[in-house]
Amino acid sequence: MNRLGDAVSPYLRSHADNPVDWWRWGPEPFAEARERDVPVFISIGYATCHWCHVMARESFSDAGVAELLRERFVSIKVDREEHPDVDASYLTAAGAFTQNLGWPLTVFATPEGRTFFATTYCPPEPVAGHPSFRQVLDAVWEAWTQRRAQVDDISNGLAAAIVTSAAAPPGDASEVDFARVVSELAEYEDVQYGGFGGAPKFPVAPVVLMLQRVGDCPLLEPEPRAAAAGLARRMLEAMAQSPLRDPVEGGFFRYGTRRDWSEPHYERMLYDNALLLRAYAEEGDDVTAEGIVGFLRDVLRRDGGAFGSAQDSESLVDGVRSEGGYYGLSAGQRTGQPRPAVDGKVLTGWNGLAIGALAVAGRRAGRPDWVALAAEAADRLLEAHVRPDRFVRASLDGRESDAAAALEDYGMLARGLLDLALASGEAGYAVAARDLIDRVTDGDGIALPGGGDPTLASHGLGLPLDPSEGAYPSGLSQIASASLTLYELTGDRRYRRVAEKTLAPVAGLAASRPISMGGTLSVLADLRAPSRELLVVTEEADGPLARLALDAAGTTLVTIVSRAQAAAFAEAGFDLFAGRVPRHDRDVAYLCEDLVCRLPVSAPADLAALLVQRSPGGSSASPTTL
Repeated sequence: MNRLGDAVSPYLRSHADNPVDWWRWGPEPFAEARERDVPVFISIGYATCHWCHVMARESFSDAGVAELLRERFVSIKVDREEHPDVDASYLTAAGAFTQNLGWPLTVFATPEGRTFFATTYCPPEPVAGHPSFRQVLDAVWEAWTQRRAQVDDISNGLAAAIVTSAAAPPGDASEVDFARVVSELAEYEDVQYGGFGGAPKFPVAPVVLMLQRVGDCPLLEPEPRAAAAGLARRMLEAMAQSPLRDPVEGGFFRYGTRRDWSEPHYERMLYDNALLLRAYAEEGDDVTAEGIVGFLRDVLRRDGGAFGSAQDSESLVDGVRSEGGYYGLSAGQRTGQPRPAVDGKVLTGWNGLAIGALAVAGRRAGRPDWVALAAEAADRLLEAHVRPDRFVRASLDGRESDAAAALEDYGMLARGLLDLALASGEAGYAVAARDLIDRVTDGDGIALPGGGDPTLASHGLGLPLDPSEGAYPSGLSQIASASLTLYELTGDRRYRRVAEKTLAPVAGLAASRPISMGGTLSVLADLRAPSRELLVVTEEADGPLARLALDAAGTTLVTIVSRAQAAAFAEAGFDLFAGRVPRHDRDVAYLCEDLVCRLPVSAPADLAALLVQRSPGGSSASPTTL
C-alpha cells in the first residue's frame, strides 16, 4: 500500500515507490505494531541528505529487505524537517547507542514508541566492522523474540532517563562567564584553516553571531571583546575563501568533511545560509552577503515569495548521477546541466530566519531590494501559515502539512518579523510578532499551543521545551530573543521576565557547552548587558543621522522611521515611540538606556558625540566581567 505518494513532504514522496511498506508518522503505525506484536522501525531523514539517498538506493529499494521489514516490523518514514520534535526525541534516545549522530537516523522502538536500539546509515554489506542493514534487522528481531524482557528494560529505562535529564536545575544569566566562553572557543580555533576543531567542520553560525554580539556589547574588558570579534572575523574570512562556498551561485554548503573545509557535503540549507547572511552583514562583507542573497533569491525562493528548505547535493551531470559534481562546474559549464533539486517545502521557522537575515542585511548594506525580499516572504507566511485557528508548520505548493507547529516556528518567525519591522519601519510586522509571542507565552513562561506533537505526547516521549541547538538556534532562544526586543519596544516588563525565565534553566548548560549553544548565549549576553535603544525619526532614510545610527556600536535596538511610521508604532502600543513624533520639520535622534531616553538631538555632530560617550569603549560604559 502506497501511503507516501500524496505526502506534503518531498522526502516522503521520494520513498513512495520503494517496495518497503512505509507508514507516515502518527498513531496508526503504533496501533498496527501493537496488534501484530512486532517492533517499529523508524527511519528519519530529509530530502537533500546525501546518505539518505544512498541508503534508499542500497536498502529501501531492495525487494528482499522490503519483505523482511514487512514480515517483522512496522516501518515509519519521517521527514525531520517536517517533524523536528519527533527527530529531537529520537535523536536524544539514539545518543545512548552511538556518538556518531546524524541522518539517516535508524531507530527501533516498541509499539509504545520507546527506543531499544538506534544507529545511523547502515550499508548493504558489512564494511570495516559495521554490520549490514540485514544483519541489524536480524539482530533486532532476535532480541525482540528471544530477549524481550531485556528489550523492555532498555526501552523503559532509556525513556525514564531522558525525562529525568530534561529537567534542568534553576539558573540565570549571571552564571555565564563570557570571558571564559571566549577563551574556550579560542582554544578550539583552527589557526591554519579557520573555524573550530578538525574534520568534519561545520559553520556553527550561531556561535559566530554570538561572538559578534559579545564583541560589540559592554560586558567585558576591551581585550576579550576584541578576541571575540577577531574569532568571528577570522572564521567568516576563512569560510568565504574556502570550498564550503559556491563561488558561482553564492550559497554555502552544509559542512566540510576535511579540516580545510574541502570535500563538502553539498546540500545547501536555508538555515545555514540565512544565519551566515546575517553574520556577513554584521561583519560588513557585502560581497559575500550579496552572493548568499542571490542564492536565496534565485534558487530557494518559491512562487509567492517564501523560501524552500534546501537544495540537494545530487544531480545529473552529463546524464550521470553525481554527488556535488554540479558545483565543480564553472558558470558556463553549468549552463544546460540540470540544477540539483530544491526541496520546496516552506518551513515557517526557517523562513523566519531568512526574513530576519534579509532585513538586517538589507538595512546595513543600503539594499532596499533585500528588505523587500524579506517583506514578500513575511507577507506570504502571514497570509498562508498564520491564522487565528491554526499555525502551520510546513506547506508545499499551497498544501499544508498536518505536522504540529514547533517552538522554533513561533520564535524564529517572531524574531524575523521584529527585524523586518525595525528595518522597514512598518509597525504591522511588530504587531504580528507580538501576537505570536503572546500565543506561546503563559504568564511569565512558555506553553506550546496544542502541546506539541500529539503522537509523541500520547507515548510520553515529548521533550519538555527542548533547548538543544547546533546548526541553528533553538526555539527557546528565539522566543527569548523576540521577547527581549518586545520589552525594549513596549516597556512591558512581562516580556523581559519571559526571556529571563525561558533561559534561566539552560544558562549553566550553555556556559558549559558554548560550541553548541551559541543562540542561547547570544540572548543571555543581551539579558546581562544594559539595553541601549537608538531611535531616529527622519524623512531621509539615508540621511546623516540614519547613517550614524546604523554604524553605532553597542546598541541592542536601532530603528529609523518616518514621522508617520513612528506615530503608527506608538498607536500600536510600542511605547518606545510614544511622544517621540516631533512637531517640527527637523530630524531627531533619541538615545535610550534601559528605556530611559536622553533629550533628542538633531545635529549629526551631537549624535556622534553621544554615541562615542556611550559606546562599549566609551567613558560611561562600565565593563562587567560575568
